Amino acid sequence: MVLKEIDSKKFRDMVRVATHRLGRNAEFINSLNVFPVPDGDTGTNMNLTIESGAKAVSENTSSSVGDLTESLAKGMLMGARGNSGVISSQLFRGIYKATQGMQTLNAQELANAFSNGVATAYKAVMKPVEGTILTVARVAAQDGVNKANETDDVEEVMKAIVEGAKRALKTTPDLLPVLKQVGVVDSGGQGLLFIYEGFLEGLLGESFADRYQPDEGEMDEMINAMHHQSVQSQLSTQDIDHGYCTEIMVDLTADIPNKKAFNLEEFRSYLSKLGDSLLAVSDDEVAKVHIHTEHPGEIFTYGSQFGQLGKIKIDNMRIQHETIVNSNEENQESVDFAVIAVASGNGIRKLFESEGVNRIISGGQTMNPSTQDIIDAIKKSGAKQAIVLPNNGNIVMAAKQAAEVSDIPVGIVPTKTISQGLTAMLSFDQDASLEDNVESMTMALETVVSGEVTQANRDTCINGIDIHKDDYLGIIDGDIQVATFDLINSTVNMIEKMLDEDSEIITVMYGRDSNKEQADQIIAALEAKHGDLEFEVHDGGQPVYNFLISVE
Repeated sequence: MVLKEIDSKKFRDMVRVATHRLGRNAEFINSLNVFPVPDGDTGTNMNLTIESGAKAVSENTSSSVGDLTESLAKGMLMGARGNSGVISSQLFRGIYKATQGMQTLNAQELANAFSNGVATAYKAVMKPVEGTILTVARVAAQDGVNKANETDDVEEVMKAIVEGAKRALKTTPDLLPVLKQVGVVDSGGQGLLFIYEGFLEGLLGESFADRYQPDEGEMDEMINAMHHQSVQSQLSTQDIDHGYCTEIMVDLTADIPNKKAFNLEEFRSYLSKLGDSLLAVSDDEVAKVHIHTEHPGEIFTYGSQFGQLGKIKIDNMRIQHETIVNSNEENQESVDFAVIAVASGNGIRKLFESEGVNRIISGGQTMNPSTQDIIDAIKKSGAKQAIVLPNNGNIVMAAKQAAEVSDIPVGIVPTKTISQGLTAMLSFDQDASLEDNVESMTMALETVVSGEVTQANRDTCINGIDIHKDDYLGIIDGDIQVATFDLINSTVNMIEKMLDEDSEIITVMYGRDSNKEQADQIIAALEAKHGDLEFEVHDGGQPVYNFLISVE
């Protein structure tokens, strides 16, 4: 039987099943990360992005597909995290633009919408790279257009889009050498394929049951008590070790593939390793979880093995805490200029504040703030114009997206490291224009070399360097150049590679898992060979990285 159009009910099914499919596979997508380091988590970021869009769709009661694509696009825009999340949101923004005002979608309109999505996504990326999510989206859309020229069956068009995405995904290692070197496909492209497969399943009626919504009553009261007890114990935002208050509900009665038997004690025991303030309760039909964690995606993935995920809730407690602590700022007089930086670690935050940063967004590696988080920070600054320092390559696109929808002029200095952010601040001039500040601060990035030391989370080989799990990696401006089992040796060797004849000042910021004694050992080893260099040491308190180094 030929299906000639997609109505609002079908579209809702498509979004719901796609969101579920991506969520169940988020951890697999994360595992495709090329670098063996704690990453921005592509799967988690894409999952949170589409969850935001799906929530907006569920709240829209319209019977128009055009209205629902608008809600999906706007929800994804505000919830977008990481580069793949932002690109996905732009893809669906293009789909929305092509379907405005449409009550239903026929085969040709469906194909055209995906094509317009690709055009919008490519425009959003300054230097599009093939072998990424963009390639998967482009080939899939073209196959959809070709099929729409042959048939008026929307199911056949969606099947062609999925098959095109699969074929394109297989080619990504041939288009992007680093993928072939490590032996993986592009993680963002894989995430998009899961979304498209979910669309097809929803369209074919192979959708999962609607999310189970039992009476939450007593469970909610217990969870709220646990959450507030934990939050009130935090003396400052920097004391929050696990920043995401995460709640899930699991329908244990749902029939899902490869379902695991549920045991509450084993369930609790596993989750206890992923965070703190855990409360897991259940009856025969539903399990409900509250936990404070740094990795919400892991909670989703684990819970989805036992049934259908129901209500999902994630709150950034660092931002919530800052809002409470700084609530009196809402009444402050408007300032002309604000500089907003993304950072994690009490010492790092203090360094930025000492250089004139007005507001800090808690985040960075493994904690990519959403577009909405950045917009909220801009609004709370009370400024007439603002500059944002993302300080992480996976946050730059979300920052640019926030700037585009901000109510005030916002400039983005594309800082990819903490060191670059601190260096950029040295060129900030409160009396200069927004454009001049962005230009001078961006130019200043060329004067600093950034180094980061962290531990490998798996075995691999990058650029001819054999890496073993738990090796200490020396990463210079985004490239892994050192890998040894010894923290001090890796850091010293990395810094040696960062030096040239113009190097004058080395700044060492030690993190949560390192200490000043280790920093002093590193400096002593360098001073023995480079007596003309100056050194600064700071307790950065940052997670993930043992040391952050800048050479100027």
